[in-house]
Amino acid sequence: MAEQYDLAVVGLGYAGLPLVVAAARNGMRVAGFDLDATRVSTLARGLSHVDDISDEEVAEALATGFTPTTDPDVIAGAAAVTICVPTPLRGSVPDLTAVLDAAHLVAPRLRAGALVVLESTTYPGTTTDVLLPVLARPGRVVGEDFHLAFSPERVDPGNPAFGLHNTPKVVGGATARCAEAATTLYERMVQKVVAVSTPAAAELTKLLENTYRQVNIALVNELAVYCDGLGVDVWEVVAAAGTKPFGFQSFWPGPGVGGHCIPVDPGYLAFSGRSAGRPLRLTELAQEVNDGMPAYVVDRIARLLNDRERSVRGTKVLLLGVTYKPDIADGRGSPAVPVAELLLDLGAEVRFHDPYLRTLRLNGRSLPTEPSLDAAVADADLVVLLQPHLDYDLPVIADTAPLLFDTSGRTVGARVVHL
Repeated sequence: MAEQYDLAVVGLGYAGLPLVVAAARNGMRVAGFDLDATRVSTLARGLSHVDDISDEEVAEALATGFTPTTDPDVIAGAAAVTICVPTPLRGSVPDLTAVLDAAHLVAPRLRAGALVVLESTTYPGTTTDVLLPVLARPGRVVGEDFHLAFSPERVDPGNPAFGLHNTPKVVGGATARCAEAATTLYERMVQKVVAVSTPAAAELTKLLENTYRQVNIALVNELAVYCDGLGVDVWEVVAAAGTKPFGFQSFWPGPGVGGHCIPVDPGYLAFSGRSAGRPLRLTELAQEVNDGMPAYVVDRIARLLNDRERSVRGTKVLLLGVTYKPDIADGRGSPAVPVAELLLDLGAEVRFHDPYLRTLRLNGRSLPTEPSLDAAVADADLVVLLQPHLDYDLPVIADTAPLLFDTSGRTVGARVVHL
């Protein structure tokens, strides 16, 4: 008989590992399956590969019933299984390969009455149209022989105020009994569960959340470009609008969007709209605006240098903060990559410094981080602040940089230019 677990988590990345820690912390026996043997070995030694999960939290989970493994047969002993695997976009088309692979691993090992929850971001209909047919082997009925639901992960890396335990968990079950089973599972780990009527409603909830952010970021990015031509400070305008106590939420311009959600989730929504014959034009336009920001940043750099009778070619450009957001060690989808590549194409001598990343991986080459921030700033012709990490003493950088192009709007000084 297979060893028994309250939960088996398939995929131990940025979504799966926080779920493991939360479950173990609340007294659940957890098996964590991943194809990456190195990742599993690292976790077995009590070491975390995820920013928001400490080594101590992994060690505590191991001590209270967490078993990391590359053996999929642990699924057979689990009362519930969550699928937390990557769902990237290939161009503009969702790639559900990892979800289907996980489904085919789970299906033959699923014990009677078990619950399966998909947490991977995807388009509406995936749970019932893609996952369900694989799990519903001949003679197996959803809601009776097994339960199925969708519950989107809502992890916000680097957010000290909200984690898995105090962020409401949305669940949508394939049947009423499925929803009840999923609610019961997550109530053991989080403060509040929000049940919606269907898996599709839960799938769409996640897409709406990040498309909302994408659209509003695009709005202020487009406004920043407009303000540049108008000679108006966009940071002043947004700050002033933010004083309104109702009907407005402040979003700030930047060099582009990155990470594992905002650049991807709206693409799933746009794909779903196109597939249904109802294109979501605002969603697609927002992606286009944000995707164009790295090129705009480089254009601004070229104009700043031109105003000082300098060319991009041969200029020493230092990029500060190349993660996709401040104060995390995550470079996925960072706009720093296209900014660096475009500058290199124009002949700039590009360097970078980031306290969280040792290497900036570009197409065809990698750049190592500068070992000394002070020396790198002093040696640069132009410093570009992309992410205002708390580790940076911004007033000092503004005072010592020969020319600072600040895409975050955080600095002031005689040689500072804002996005």
